[in-house]
Amino acid sequence: MMRGRETLAVSVLFFGFLATTSFAASVTYDHRALLIDGKRRVLISGSIHYPRSTPEMWPDLIQKSKDGGLDVIETYVFWNVHEPVRNQFNFEGRYDLVKFVKLVAEAGLYVHLRIGPYVCAEWNYGGFPLWLHFIPGIQFRTDNKPFKAEMQRFTAKIVDMMKQENLYASQGGPIILSQIENEYGNIDSAFGPAAKTYINWAAKMAVSLDTGVPWVMCQQPDAPDPIINTCNGFYCDQFTPNSNNKPKMWTENWSGWFLSFGGAVPYRPVEDLAFAVARFFQLGGTFQNYYMYHGGTNFGRTSGGPFISTSYDYDAPLDEYGLLRQPKWGHLKDVHKAIKLCEEALIATEPTTTSLGPNLEATVYKTGSGSCSAFLANVDTSDKTVTFNGNSYNLPAWSVSILPDCKNVVLNTAKVNSVTVIPSFTHQSLVSDVAYSKAVSSVWSWIKEPVGISKKDAFVKSGLLEQINTTADKSDSLWYSISTNIKGNEPFLEDGSQTILHVDSLGHVLHVFVNGKLAGSGAGKSSGNAKVSVDIPITVVPGKNTIDLLSLTVGLYNYGAFYDLIGAGVTGPVKLKGQNGTTVDLSSQQWTYQIGLKGEELGLPSGSSSQWISQPNLPTNQPLIWYKTNFDAPAGNDPIAIDFTGMGKGEAWVNGQSIGRYWPTNVSPNSGCTDSCNYRGAYNSNKCLKNCAKPSQTLYHVPRSWVKSSGNTLVLFEEVGGDPTKIGFAIRKVGSLCSHVSESHPLPVDMWNTDSEALKKSAPILSLECPHPNQVISSIKFASFGTPHGTCGTFSHGQCSSSSALSIVQKACVGSKSCSIGVSINTFGDPCRGIKKSLAVEVSCT
Repeated sequence: MMRGRETLAVSVLFFGFLATTSFAASVTYDHRALLIDGKRRVLISGSIHYPRSTPEMWPDLIQKSKDGGLDVIETYVFWNVHEPVRNQFNFEGRYDLVKFVKLVAEAGLYVHLRIGPYVCAEWNYGGFPLWLHFIPGIQFRTDNKPFKAEMQRFTAKIVDMMKQENLYASQGGPIILSQIENEYGNIDSAFGPAAKTYINWAAKMAVSLDTGVPWVMCQQPDAPDPIINTCNGFYCDQFTPNSNNKPKMWTENWSGWFLSFGGAVPYRPVEDLAFAVARFFQLGGTFQNYYMYHGGTNFGRTSGGPFISTSYDYDAPLDEYGLLRQPKWGHLKDVHKAIKLCEEALIATEPTTTSLGPNLEATVYKTGSGSCSAFLANVDTSDKTVTFNGNSYNLPAWSVSILPDCKNVVLNTAKVNSVTVIPSFTHQSLVSDVAYSKAVSSVWSWIKEPVGISKKDAFVKSGLLEQINTTADKSDSLWYSISTNIKGNEPFLEDGSQTILHVDSLGHVLHVFVNGKLAGSGAGKSSGNAKVSVDIPITVVPGKNTIDLLSLTVGLYNYGAFYDLIGAGVTGPVKLKGQNGTTVDLSSQQWTYQIGLKGEELGLPSGSSSQWISQPNLPTNQPLIWYKTNFDAPAGNDPIAIDFTGMGKGEAWVNGQSIGRYWPTNVSPNSGCTDSCNYRGAYNSNKCLKNCAKPSQTLYHVPRSWVKSSGNTLVLFEEVGGDPTKIGFAIRKVGSLCSHVSESHPLPVDMWNTDSEALKKSAPILSLECPHPNQVISSIKFASFGTPHGTCGTFSHGQCSSSSALSIVQKACVGSKSCSIGVSINTFGDPCRGIKKSLAVEVSCT
C-alpha cells in the first residue's frame, strides 16, 4: 500500500512541474468518495493559511504536512489582502497564492481551494475588503445585486488566475476541490427566503466557472446539486450528506480552538482528536481536513474578532512557529497510516455497523475478494472488553481500535505511541553587548504621539460618528476631540470636587484624556461583549477644558448574520456629571475627528524618520509613545519571538513589517483551567483550558526571514504605558523528549504485517528520536519500567519499578540520534508479577 502511494506522489510531482493539459486528471465523486481518474480515494487534508506564515516557511510546512500523512493542503483565499483597494490587487509576498499552490504541487500533494470569498477564519471582517461596505445598496451574503456582482467578479478572478497557471487537476494541476460560500447554513435563516435564492445563485455561478473539479459548501444542508455539502465541527461521524449521490466529507475538524485576548489558552487532547478522526472513517467518511494543521500568526492588523490574539496557534499539529507539536503530530501520523491500511476495503464497499453493547460498536468493511477491515469503538467514558469475531478486545474509554485485517489491532486512538516534546523558550536580551546592556535605556529612542488632533486632515462634525464608517479601517485609531468652557461659578467646580465623565462606546478599547493627560481607559470583555462604558473621575478647570477620546478597534467582526453592520467607536452618550446631579450631555455638540495617528502619517513604523529622540531620560510607563531600537538577531536557526512582558498594549514592527498587535496586560480569567484535561467524553472549546490568571499572550513570533544577522529595527507604538527595556527575545527550543508505552500498546504502525502469529509474539516498542538532524540524546532524565505515574516533565516511580531500567535505557539511547526499546519483561525483568507494566522515559537532546 505504501509503495503505491509513493508512486502516486511521484506522478503528481511530475504533473505539478509540467502543469500541462496532457496530464489532466479527472476529479469526480460518487456516494462513497472523491474519484481521481476514476478511482475512489481516502484523503487526509490539513489547513495552512498562506498569509499566516511566510513564503520562506511554506516549503517546510508543506513537507512536514506530507511527512505527517496528509494528501491535501486546504486554504482559504483572503479577499481583503488581495484587493485592499477596489481593482488594485496584491498577490505578492505572503499573499502569493499561486506560489503557495505550486509549492504544494511540487511536494506531490493536492489542494482544496476554499475561495468563499467569505472566510470567517477569525480574520479581519471575515475576509471581505472594507470598501465593499460602501458600495451603494449593498447587503452582504444574500440575494443582493451589488454584492453578487462583486462576489462573482472576485471569485472569477481567482479561478481565472488558477486556470492561467494550469493549477486545476483538470489541467494537470493540484487543485481537486473548490469551496463557494462558507458556513452559510449556520446563519441563513436570518436572511429569510432570499438566502435560498442566494445559495442557488452561488452554486450556479461557481459551476459556470468550469473548473473541471467539484465544488463544496460546508455547513449548508440545502446545497444544490452538484455542490457537495460538507461538515465542520469537533465531530462529524454522525453527519449525512443531503444526497445519496454525495460522499461524506469533513472540511473542518477543529484541532484545537483560537485564542482571544483576555481568554485562557484552549487545547484539544490528541486522544480525542484521533478518536474523532477514526470515528469519521469508521462510519463511512472518506475525506477529512484538520482546521488547522498549521495555524500560524495574525501579522499586522489581520486578526478578526474583535479581540482575536496575534497568535493563531490553534493547538495544531504544527505549532505557530512551524515545529512539530508532539505527540499530536506523531500520533495523528500513526492514525493516518492505520486508516490507509484499510483503504482498499473502505473504498470498495459499504460499512456494516453492529452493536457490541451499550456505546460499543463494530463496523466492518468486507469486500467480495476477501479483503476485510474493522473499527471497534467505545463511545463510553469507562473502559470495556468486547468480543468480536470470536476474539476478545480491550477498548479503553472514548477510543477506536483499527483492525486492517478484521483480527489484529494496528492502533487504538487512546494509546499514544509517539514521543512527547516539551517546548522551551530561552530568553535573552535584545541588547547583545553585556557591558552596553547596563545602559539599556540609552539604546532606545522615542517620539511622543500627540494627544488629540495633530493632523491636517482632521474634520469637524456635529454629534458622535460611528468608527468603522469613519475610518474605513485604515487605522485602529479614531480621535474624538471636544473643547468645553466651564465658568468659575458652575457646580462642576464646587468645593474642588471631581466631575464624572461618562462615555458609552461600541468598543473595542477607549482611552480618555482630559487637558492632555490620561484620565482613564476601558476595554470590552470579549467579541460577544465588546462595548465599553466608563465613568471616569476627572478634574476640570475654569475656562477651556479639552476632552480627547481615543477609540481603538482590535480586529473587526468576522462572523454572524449582518456582522458587517456591527459598529465600533464612541456612539454615546458622552456626559459630564457633577456631584450635585448636574449633567451636561456633550454628545450632540461639535466634535473634531482625526483618523489614525500622527506617527502613522509620518511613517514611524519603518523607523526611518529623523524625528526620533535619543537621550538618557527614556520616558517609560507613559501613554502614547513610539519607541525604536536596533538589534542583532539571535544566533542559530531556532524560531524567535519577542517577549512583550513589561509593555501595555500596542503594535510592533520589525524592519517595517508588523508582527501584530501586542497586549500582554490583558489577563485571562483566574479559573476554569486544567493542565491534565480528561479526553474522555465530548470535547468543546471551553473543556480544556490552560494559562489561567496569566497574560493571554506574551510571546510574538518574528519570522526568521524578516531579520538580518545584525542591524535590525524594532518599532513599538505603546498606547497606555510600558517599559521597553524589559522586553527581550525568546528562542523556541526543544526542552524534554518523552514517551510512555505500556505492555498493552500495539506495535508501532510501521511494523504492521498480516502475520498475526508474529504480531502476537512481538512486544510493544518505545521509540525516541531527537528532532534536529545534528542532535543526539545526551542524557536520560527519567526511566522507569513498572507502574510509573505522571506526564512528560513530571514522571515519578510507582510502587513497582525495575532497578535496571535507567541503565538499560542509557545504554540503548545515550549518544544516539534515536533509539528503540522493547517494552517487555524480556528487556527489563519482571519487578511485579501479574501487574500490567509500562515504560516511561524522559531524555534531553543536544
